Amino acid sequence: MICILLVAGHGTVLETQIKNDDTGLYSHLAGVPKALLPGMGGKKILDFWWETVNMRQLFTEVYLVTNADKYKYYERWATANDFPVENVVNDGSTTLTDRLGAVADLELVIRSRKLQDDIMVIAGDMLCADQNFDIAQVIRFFRSEPGELIIYYELEESEKSSSRGIVEVCRDTHRITRFLEKPQEGLTSSRLASVVFYCVQRDSLSYLSDFLHLQPQATHRSLGRFWEWLINEKRLDVFGMKLPTGFQLIGQVGLSDYTRWLTHYSTKQQDTPAKPITCRSFARVGLMGNPSDGFNGKTIAMSICNFWAEVTLVESQTLVLVPHPLNDPTEFGSLQDLFCISRKEGYLGGLRLLQATCKKFYQFCSKQGIALTKQNFTLKYDTNIPRQVGLAGSSAIVSATLKCLMKFYNITDDDLPKSIRANFILNVETEELFITAGLQDRVVQVYEGLVYMDFSKELMEEQGHGSYVSMDMSGLPPFWLAYLSDPSDSGRIHSNIRQRWLSGEPLVVEAMKTFAELTDQARTALQDKDWRRLAQLMDQNFELRRSVYTDPCLGPGNLAMVQLARQFGSAVKLPGSGGAVVGLCLDEARLVEMRRAFQEAGCVFCVIAPYDPVGRR
Repeated sequence: MICILLVAGHGTVLETQIKNDDTGLYSHLAGVPKALLPGMGGKKILDFWWETVNMRQLFTEVYLVTNADKYKYYERWATANDFPVENVVNDGSTTLTDRLGAVADLELVIRSRKLQDDIMVIAGDMLCADQNFDIAQVIRFFRSEPGELIIYYELEESEKSSSRGIVEVCRDTHRITRFLEKPQEGLTSSRLASVVFYCVQRDSLSYLSDFLHLQPQATHRSLGRFWEWLINEKRLDVFGMKLPTGFQLIGQVGLSDYTRWLTHYSTKQQDTPAKPITCRSFARVGLMGNPSDGFNGKTIAMSICNFWAEVTLVESQTLVLVPHPLNDPTEFGSLQDLFCISRKEGYLGGLRLLQATCKKFYQFCSKQGIALTKQNFTLKYDTNIPRQVGLAGSSAIVSATLKCLMKFYNITDDDLPKSIRANFILNVETEELFITAGLQDRVVQVYEGLVYMDFSKELMEEQGHGSYVSMDMSGLPPFWLAYLSDPSDSGRIHSNIRQRWLSGEPLVVEAMKTFAELTDQARTALQDKDWRRLAQLMDQNFELRRSVYTDPCLGPGNLAMVQLARQFGSAVKLPGSGGAVVGLCLDEARLVEMRRAFQEAGCVFCVIAPYDPVGRR
């Protein structure tokens, strides 16, 4: 691949304002080409781009095209920065009036140097908010798509779409469906701005000369007009890749805007390392319908404040995953201590969850056309969610890690919508770590609060995810939770149900349909605040599950907790895969008695504190 840096524009506005500035602060910059003006970190703007593309393993050659008026500046820059002077191309123009235009400059390099390879085109006078993005990732994505590539970013609030080339991108295919060069207000709702950063296949280079024949005037030979013609009229396959950072073409702004953007970007860069990112995800209880979420059913689940997983990310020189002292022990008091901890906790702590999430995140962004900055970080986690009792402890760590990564890399809800985020978390666990799981836990941890979920086959096949509705949490009754102090692995509770369901066994298929019907009835009961009806449905949910899974599969510990709760007239069911029970007791006095009974039976008991995201805003 060959890279071409464009620096042939005549920056008359900025150059004139620097020359006429009365403060004397910029007198040393008079006459200096815009690409050689100071950028961030004490470097010239062009220095950054040269450092970025000066990689023989990626580019066989790098060319720079400039004008005759500023050629000598770039020649001197080339000799000082080990840039091959013979690769500096002079387009012969000396003023704005006799300029060739960006497309003609690009075509000049390709024609005069007889280039016959894929081309990356970058404006060398472009300020980049984050100077650590991975250009190799851009090339990999370009190679993976059957067409040209345009880099874009999401405009900041202060930026107007009328000053940029705006792209409309298909989220599923990453294909750019429309390109609008500096559109008037109301022509598009898109805030995705193209920058002069493209990849063009060798077979498409001939379109440059075709376009020039159609546009004899230099004023119409901008790259924005070229892409508008290529995408909107020629209908060529052009794909988009998002960089989670901002850009500013210095050639298009005056002195005040140049200094403002330089200060703005420099400040953002300085602020980033000083601020650790901490995100929390909560445990959940399945109130109705589980475990039908893995079987095209419906469920209702709720986030609870009692238990949580928290992940902290801070920028660092290398990427570090910090083991948790309790969940990922590497030191033990004795061999007996190691034996006891391993027997109870197993060998699978949270570190694998951090690592798998990071791997999947990079894979997702690469596939979705989101180029990540080359920033490293340190990740550590903490959690108080009890293990192996079916409260979604693993997915809480994954969810919190994903939140941190999204904030760190400036990935928005548009890049990774909540509905897709739940699928992502599930895939981390099922595809990377082979954890048996369904979508319910991941959905409620992404949406948070009290959530109704419909996983019908039609919805899942049509849109790739279910229908998720957040419900009103005001005035909820006193739910309670109890769990075994020494549980078995909750994953075993799923037994062979999936195989039976896939084979079409009537008992299992009908049971999953009934779970969905119970969930719809529970939704109505919650909306009507009919707590007695809700309690009845919770009991029915458990009995249906018991009839399908059978007592040996549910296990004596779970059955004993259910039996104990019913002695006090409480509704009760399993909130997850096993190891805990959730209940609803409308008699406050009996709730107190039941707590004592559970504690005396060796269980941990607590009254649930629901997490309401609406009340926390």
